Amino acid sequence: MSSLYLKAMKNPVTSKPARHATALEKAQSERGGGADEVVVEEDIRDAVSRLKRERIISTAVELFHNNGLSNTTLEAVAEKMNVTKPFIYSHFKSKHALLAEICSRGIRASLDVLNRVVASEGSATQKLQAVAYDFMLAVIENQGHIAIYNREQKHLSAEDSDAIDDMRREFDRKFCALLNEGVASGEFVVDDVQITSLAIGGIISWSYVWYRPNGRLSRTETAEKVAGLVLAMVKAKTPG
Repeated sequence: MSSLYLKAMKNPVTSKPARHATALEKAQSERGGGADEVVVEEDIRDAVSRLKRERIISTAVELFHNNGLSNTTLEAVAEKMNVTKPFIYSHFKSKHALLAEICSRGIRASLDVLNRVVASEGSATQKLQAVAYDFMLAVIENQGHIAIYNREQKHLSAEDSDAIDDMRREFDRKFCALLNEGVASGEFVVDDVQITSLAIGGIISWSYVWYRPNGRLSRTETAEKVAGLVLAMVKAKTPG
């Protein structure tokens, strides 16, 4: 029985009446725990749920990438995981809902990188270098997701496709703003910001095709090389 509950229900000789336990305290006293344990249990449940969800996504990425969306059923995903189909449905209502989550991962990760760097302190050159480096890592880490998006995007619902396009437009707009910032400060020499923005985005995004985990360069070495190329493209220099 909870010590908090016991303390509340004791009625020593005093002019103050005993405090009645709250419903939460009563419920927890019967279980032998306190309110803090409820929070811990909820946190654990959320963490377990996220792990299960990520496991589903990881398995689906493998099967969608190797076999294609049309040749992969949710039964196949469940079988690969050695779970039942209802286990999948408890996290994703359909195969296309699972596809939408996979397809959005790459652009969402890239946009998160851009938002974080743009909000940080530093010169335009420092920000562009950080964006290029972390953007490259985001593409590498989501290589399978991006490959599936480029191959299977035609199967997305109009709503899911529009949501991804909105994120892509937001990325392009904010990346252009960063390049304009560098031009205005005299750090970049760029004749056409929009074309340059698309060129840089294309170079990094397309790396999902050629990057190999066991290749000549590690992922961080690759990101460093690409960041250097991006700075060279805008003729970046330290502001005076």
